[in-house]
Amino acid sequence: MRIRTMQAVGGDPEESVAELHRAFRSEDQRRPDFLALHFAVGTDAVGLHNAAIDKFGDGALHGGSSCLGIMTETGANIETGAAVGGLAIWDADGSYGTGSAELGNNAFKAAQQATEAAIVAAQRIGEVPDLVWLTVAPGREEQVVDGIRSVIGPSALIVGGSSADNDVSGQWAQFGPSQIHGDGVVVSALFPSTPGSSFYQSGYAPTGDSGRVTRVSGRRLFEIDGQPAAEVYHRWTGGSVSMANAEPLSILAETALCPLGRITREIAGVPFHLLAHPAVAYPDGSLDLFADLNHGDQIWQMQGSADSLVTRAGRIARQAREDAGGAISGALIVYCGGCMLAMRGRMDEVRSSIVDALGEVPWLGVFTFGEQGVPPGGAASHGNLMISCTAFGK
Repeated sequence: MRIRTMQAVGGDPEESVAELHRAFRSEDQRRPDFLALHFAVGTDAVGLHNAAIDKFGDGALHGGSSCLGIMTETGANIETGAAVGGLAIWDADGSYGTGSAELGNNAFKAAQQATEAAIVAAQRIGEVPDLVWLTVAPGREEQVVDGIRSVIGPSALIVGGSSADNDVSGQWAQFGPSQIHGDGVVVSALFPSTPGSSFYQSGYAPTGDSGRVTRVSGRRLFEIDGQPAAEVYHRWTGGSVSMANAEPLSILAETALCPLGRITREIAGVPFHLLAHPAVAYPDGSLDLFADLNHGDQIWQMQGSADSLVTRAGRIARQAREDAGGAISGALIVYCGGCMLAMRGRMDEVRSSIVDALGEVPWLGVFTFGEQGVPPGGAASHGNLMISCTAFGK
């Protein structure tokens, strides 16, 4: 297995793909067996897809938009809002396939269809991939994860992130070999010839405040302990998060370091919290989140810091590398877009922490509006403000 990453400033999709193509051709004259393209929405997704098909063919091509840009081992590229990053894998002894589908009115079924198409494209029908790399439009990620698991089993390694734009205006995009989507799911089934490892965690810890969900509808949280959710949350955060007046109020930036969390399991007596990021406060006291909650869930006020978000990325990357045997070919990093926006001025420190952990290997990092991965001791889940590192062994 060989892995190469490359980034382009972006803007012109044909020039960006041509730049990536020249770099990858200098590595290997063959087309990559797998190509992940992640990009900021300042580069047109349709043009990028068409140019990629022209240069690389319609094999295992996986595309998804990323908040403001991308990062690789050479730097974070978030200044123009149009950057493009690529990770190419050459692995003649492995198998790779990508499928995609519109979510439509049945996200579960769409995920099934995309997963089945990816396995067929990999020519490994009836087998379980070692890894599923996932890109999905924000909104129904839990249903998508369930759909994928229904095809490949409950213990499958599903890793990825929800596509993003630069300002939460809904301009995100996804594409597979044959289709471009605005509200779709892209699934890549990876059967690499080398072992790998993936870690999925957050950089947050619980405070002493906790309550029970007493009224919720999907991602709209109305009440905690029988009281308006926004009032409780405002109190828990010491008044640092605003409440809506006459109009709905975006609180996405204010809440990046103080999300809500629920315990999904305990490992050696230490609880693992899956996070939900509050995005909008409403005049009626309800909150919109980027993840589902259920009636009766016990939720905690969580707290993070800029320093914890710098160091956590490196710690997770180090765990993935060590678990993969120490020597790796490369990695895929998922770093929450909300965390990136909160850490925008310190992203080079984040990149450096990952480089220190992984060594001199190629890796591609994407900034997402929701993260999917497998928590320690658990099954594939969707959460917010999470970080993952998936390392490919040598």
